[in-house]
Amino acid sequence: MRIRRRSRRILLPALTALAVSASLGMRGSGFAFPAVDVYAGTSVTDSAAAGSADKKTVTLRICNWEEYIDTGDWAEDEKIELSDGEIFGENPMIEDFEDWYYETSGTRVKVEYSTFGTNEDLYNMLTLGDVYDLVCPSEYMIMKLMAEKKLVPLSEDFFDEENPENYYQRGVSPYIRRIFDTKEINHETWGKYAAGYMWGVTGLVYNPEQVTKEDASTWKILTNPAYHRRITIKDNVRDSYFVAIAALKSEKLTDDTFTQDPDYPELLEEEMNDTSPETVEQVQDYLQSACGNVYSFETDSGKSDMITGKIAANYQWSGDAVYAMDQAEEDGVKLAFSVPEEATNIYFDGWCMLKSGIGDDKEKQKAAEAFINFVSRPDNVLRNMYYIGYTSVISGGSDNRIFEYLKNNYEADPDEEDTVSYDLNYFFAGDADGPYRITIPQDQSNRQLAAQYPGMETIGRSSLMLYFDPEQSRVINRMWVNVRCYNIRKASLPAWILMGIFAAGIVWLAFRRIRSIFVK
Repeated sequence: MRIRRRSRRILLPALTALAVSASLGMRGSGFAFPAVDVYAGTSVTDSAAAGSADKKTVTLRICNWEEYIDTGDWAEDEKIELSDGEIFGENPMIEDFEDWYYETSGTRVKVEYSTFGTNEDLYNMLTLGDVYDLVCPSEYMIMKLMAEKKLVPLSEDFFDEENPENYYQRGVSPYIRRIFDTKEINHETWGKYAAGYMWGVTGLVYNPEQVTKEDASTWKILTNPAYHRRITIKDNVRDSYFVAIAALKSEKLTDDTFTQDPDYPELLEEEMNDTSPETVEQVQDYLQSACGNVYSFETDSGKSDMITGKIAANYQWSGDAVYAMDQAEEDGVKLAFSVPEEATNIYFDGWCMLKSGIGDDKEKQKAAEAFINFVSRPDNVLRNMYYIGYTSVISGGSDNRIFEYLKNNYEADPDEEDTVSYDLNYFFAGDADGPYRITIPQDQSNRQLAAQYPGMETIGRSSLMLYFDPEQSRVINRMWVNVRCYNIRKASLPAWILMGIFAAGIVWLAFRRIRSIFVK
């Protein structure tokens, strides 16, 4: 087994423009930084000159998650060697797209590339008037933008599988396609407005020498006093709300009567997106209890805290879980990944076009859809997966390179003992039968492979975070403020006394200040 993945660099020092302009709040912070163009394939000066010289240049404004696309500059030993040839990230993906688009369409495109740290950051940026043509939010934010009628539908040409350059339609995983073609907002499917980019599940990265497998198998670990100040939780309302519900409803969610119900997927989704007043109040109480037990609410520091051993367990997105396990392994520490038995969130980040940017501009729409197809081309899929650590929604269709890459990374050596068979037909074939099954070292069933490509058992207990309407969002956000700040209504008597003394002190100081002014 030979795991080929780049240990993601700290990109900000290397890319000064990125450092100055990226929204450093990271996933989940909810704080919006001003939007700034962080990368373009050509310099501002060159772009202006090109624009004046060539009136046909299309400017495409793209906004994506931080560190979520290959920036090139690979070392020679980072080449991915496959039976059909080598894959190598020499230039930034954005530059390669600009060149490819000109070669294939005869039209020059200039990409103005920006980043955001959270879905809420992106939405705030749009609300404040920032204009983008193509953005890459997560599933619940895609649903919100659809509900608010802010998106441009994908063109008919984009769905033409006979076009050899429509890499997305020809290569998207049948499993992912089915989700995008069946989930709806206002009686319209996601697939009409969005194309997937990366996907994954949430779970727990943990140190098996410090956390038992049993304790890591439930979300109730977040309030387990055995791990006081040794575990972290996500600092955003949607992820934390999800796991709090899972912990609170653990008994129901794991009961055989519930899990064996013919309508289990629908029932699970309903439970995990419950916003009834009783549930919201219970979640608030649970998360406030968690506040007293966890090491921190974090957005990006959990990975490094796991790697350095500062904490024993970390609630994490699967892509960042892979990164943490890779880095820890370089230091001789084997971390594990667990998807708790109650449920997991299956998440997607996907490309969609904004009315405020694309509008009725067909040339821009053509360039935007071409970009989606370019990053969906199997060689570029592998570049991005290798560089950022997350899993693409693209399985490759008739192009076998993505599965070959997976086998190269994870398949057990012929003389290896302690192996298991790992079935990936659901992702690559769309059903239970097919050739997409590999023999892996047994420990990979709860390590990197299980995070990158969850097994069918995990997929079976996965649920989406659905779009919350404005009233639901208002209630949930108010709950979150109480959790992250302070819920004064539930203060104890000693706390009330302290607050009273503090308030009286402020009044007394103000009185003395006013009195001194009048005495003078």
